Amino acid sequence: MIAIGSDHGGFDLKEAVKKHLMERGFDVKDCGTYNKESCDYPVFGKAVANEVASGKAEKGIVICTTGIGISITANKVKGIRCALCSEPLSAKMTRLHNDANVLALGGKMVGENLAFEITDTFLDTPFSGEEKHSRRIAQIEE
Repeated sequence: MIAIGSDHGGFDLKEAVKKHLMERGFDVKDCGTYNKESCDYPVFGKAVANEVASGKAEKGIVICTTGIGISITANKVKGIRCALCSEPLSAKMTRLHNDANVLALGGKMVGENLAFEITDTFLDTPFSGEEKHSRRIAQIEE
């Protein structure tokens, strides 16, 4: 399952990415927000991060206007490695090297088609498993 959440600034992109994921056959848990009324991104960043950290979701996607605040929030949850990506190469490399488990997107920074490409790359790229990367991830977790 993929957990997804956004604030009002990321709502439109969240809805589009959620639909894209369901069309690809993913089970998606929408952690909110559920409309465009002004709200606080930490609520939704934490909700998604908790789903991933608890093992209920395999991966997470968080979206706010820039992706910055919500990614900082997600990274406060133990066990989360959230990466803000604005193009597919970063999404690929953060999976290969950092085994990132949450993707952050900027709802006003990337368009839908680019967001789909970034999301697909993130979800379809496995962790490399290389010893040096595993060692570095362990150091992050400490």
